[in-house]
Order: sequence, then C-alpha cells, then structure tokens
Amino acid sequence: MNTNSNTYTVIYTTLVCVLVAAILAFVSQVLKPKQEANEKAETVSQILTAAQFGSKSEWQAMGNDAVLKFYKENAAQAIVINAAGEKVKDLSVEKIEIYSTSDLKAQNYNVKDGSKMGEAQLPVYIFSNGISVIPIYGAGLWGPVWGYIALKPDLHSIVGAYFDHESETPGLGGKIKDDPSFRAEFEGKSIDYSDEKPFRIVKGGAPAGKANAIDAISGATMTTNGLAAAIVNWLKAYRGYLESGSSAAAGNACTESVCETATEE
Repeated sequence: MNTNSNTYTVIYTTLVCVLVAAILAFVSQVLKPKQEANEKAETVSQILTAAQFGSKSEWQAMGNDAVLKFYKENAAQAIVINAAGEKVKDLSVEKIEIYSTSDLKAQNYNVKDGSKMGEAQLPVYIFSNGISVIPIYGAGLWGPVWGYIALKPDLHSIVGAYFDHESETPGLGGKIKDDPSFRAEFEGKSIDYSDEKPFRIVKGGAPAGKANAIDAISGATMTTNGLAAAIVNWLKAYRGYLESGSSAAAGNACTESVCETATEE
C-alpha cells in the first residue's frame, strides 16, 4: 500500500484511534474499583469529620481501610427519608452504602424544585453515640459545593460541619474547606425553623446571640451565598425529619445506645 496515499492515512489514523481508545477503556476498568474505594473513603472521612470523630487530616493519615472500618464499627444505621420525614429505605452499614456527590447532585434538583420535593430521597447517617449527619449540596462561585452537618439527638443542635468544593478560589471561597475556624463556627449553633431561613451565614457578622447564624467569609460573598442557599434548601427538605425531634420518629429503629443518648440529652 502506498504510505503516502489518503487511504493509508485514514486507515492508519483509525487503527491508532481504536487502539488508544481500547487501552484507555481497559485502564479505566482496571482502576475503577480503586477510584470508587477512594471516593467512598473520602466521603466517609468528611462525614466522620463533621461528626467530630477526628480531623480530616487525621483520617487522611489513617488511610482508606481504617476510615471505612471506623465507620462500620461506629455507625448505628444509615437510612433514606423523603421530604415528609418518612423512612424510604435502609442503607447497609456493613457494605458502607452511602450517597456520593453524584447522588447528592441528582437529589439537589428535587430539593431546589418545590414541585419535585416529594420525589427527594435524602440520606441520614446515625452513629451509636446519637449523632446524626445530613448532607447539603449546591452551587458556589465556580462550581458545586457540598458538605455535611452533624446534629445531636434532638436533631436541632449542631455538633459540627464539614464542607468541600470543586473549584472555589484558594484563600477566599476555598476557605469553606480549608479554614477550620469557619467550620468551627457551626459548633454549638442550632437550626431554627421558626426563622424564614433555618440557618443563616451573615455578611458583616451574625447578630449577637442569634443561635442559627454565623459570620460569612470576608471576600468570598458568592461562595458564601451559594453555601448558605444550599444549607437552607437542604434543611427545608429535611424539615419533616428534623422536626420529629428524634431519629426514631421517622420510623427507624434506633439502637439501645442511641436511644439512651437521646434520653440523656
């Protein structure tokens, strides 16, 4: 075959493209289990950090296996609820069934659209010490933002929070993840459904004594607004569950240790 002909060029180019595509597909399949394991461990570490079981850096240092093992040993149960606060299904703790950021993104369409709120299916992670963790998801300045809020057994008092983002500006919007002092502001605060916004992030500083508000990040207005909107939207979706006042009220059987902790609180 004439190697200078157009036919040769087309055939050669096609074969190279097919070969490269086949190699990439093979590598993707080989690495997929590892990628999924990393994603699951990352999500679990964020949930555990919000619940104050340790810092994010500590979980990273421990490695995936230790993170997942701790979750299985300390999670009492994980459930999915609807907007009415009713349990829809269980998530296996043993198999570490959790909602990924892709799952949260899919549910965010239902959460934001009032007409589709009834279709929302929302995860709750309940630990043996009585702490429950719920996720949030929304849009920052440059991309999605998400995170987790941990609550005491009364389901209104905040234990801690953790947030992450895809592409917010380092040193500004990126502080929702990188600045521990911002996340620490959530500790000891509470959710208040008698307020138009059950939780507020206030530019210029939260009013003194307001239990459901914290200070915004200076210089990161758009990211802060996006995070605040995400928190409000998802808290409204969880209202039926959180206003029940206890994890058992949503139809899930709590463990003895969870119930005892709730009683003590």
